[in-house]
Amino acid sequence: MGAKDTPDFDKRGGLITAIAQDHETREILMVAYMNAESFQKTLELGEVVYWSTSRNELWHKGESSGNTQVLKELRVDCDGDAVLLIVEQKGRAACHTGQRSCFFRVRDGEGWREDGEQVFDPAEVYGK
Repeated sequence: MGAKDTPDFDKRGGLITAIAQDHETREILMVAYMNAESFQKTLELGEVVYWSTSRNELWHKGESSGNTQVLKELRVDCDGDAVLLIVEQKGRAACHTGQRSCFFRVRDGEGWREDGEQVFDPAEVYGK
């Protein structure tokens, strides 16, 4: 693999943007970050591991909720600073709010509306 075939973790302070997309519907599920360690763990496990910027630690997606992401395909962008993770979303919800996708807010004319599928109650899953 050449330099453009692998993520460049040195470009933006050790992190790259990671976009998760459903392998069947092609729906964009979420955007998060990965560092070199989470990227390597993802390759090893076959399940997506992100870097949590709020907790400053590795975050195995679905660790608390059971809504894991099985890696089906991985693509790196031309600059090496973003990856597209084509995943099988287990448990149906990718968003911590309980929505299927994190992209459930839609600009509608002059305002916003929600257009998504509420899959679970986050208070029941996370106890918050």
